[in-house]
Amino acid sequence: GEKMRKLIIEVGSTCTKLDEVNDEEIKRINEVTIEFKRHFNKTKKLDDNDVLKLINLVKEAQLKYDNIFVCGTSIFRILEQKTKEEFIKKFYKETGLEFNIISQEEENKYTVEGTTRNVNSKVAVFIGGGGSTEIAIYDNGIKEMCNTKIGVIEVMEQYPDLGENLATTDVKTVREWVKTKLKVHTQKADVLILAGGGHMKFAKNSGIRFEKNILFEDNQEPIMMDINTRKIDTERYYKEISLNEIRSKVNDPEWWYATRAMCAMVLEVADSLDVKYIIPTDISMVYGLANK
Repeated sequence: GEKMRKLIIEVGSTCTKLDEVNDEEIKRINEVTIEFKRHFNKTKKLDDNDVLKLINLVKEAQLKYDNIFVCGTSIFRILEQKTKEEFIKKFYKETGLEFNIISQEEENKYTVEGTTRNVNSKVAVFIGGGGSTEIAIYDNGIKEMCNTKIGVIEVMEQYPDLGENLATTDVKTVREWVKTKLKVHTQKADVLILAGGGHMKFAKNSGIRFEKNILFEDNQEPIMMDINTRKIDTERYYKEISLNEIRSKVNDPEWWYATRAMCAMVLEVADSLDVKYIIPTDISMVYGLANK
């Protein structure tokens, strides 16, 4: 029975995540820092030590798991064909496993599938990242996907004060700037599910208000807030809630840097879709992959 579980290893630019899948339940069992991207930027190739670290990590996991799925995201998409092929070949030779490079489109599709497993009405799904924003309209299947090559990093470059203890720029200003850059659907939705990057963690640690999700049952999506509460609390998060105070309490203070930028993007998307409720989640692509 010990070896019936499945392990999904998602290798990112900096963070490699190991998730165990038992039926529908997904448990993060480890996060390992392997700085593929930083080293790649210097030499324009994969660092041998990084590759070795990954291979050893996988071999160790093979002592415990029969069923392992390994995939790579961001950094692996931009490798030259030859580098890519050499790496995949070496990885297979050492581990006997395929290394699956997941496209941005697939990653988004899997994330949307993960967020909507228990949804049987029309919803919008927001997948926000450092350098891109994806909005999907889901109605018994994905009806539309809309990708904008802009993320919180661009917003922070424009308004660096958003990373200070309190913001000096107001929400409205940031939203107006974001609005000119974002592509959003003409279709509307009552519910916006946030995915792709610690949105529930944010809600629970930022001092904004939330209530129990009464729209549908999903233990990965337990909370929600109405749009007006979210608007009022975003204003508070800019002007009254101390970022330094939050940083002093959490174990990942750097992560909080771009959270105000993300809040403005979320509101802008929510308003343009006429959303009534927002459901913040920490769901990533692994939830959609689990069903594969």
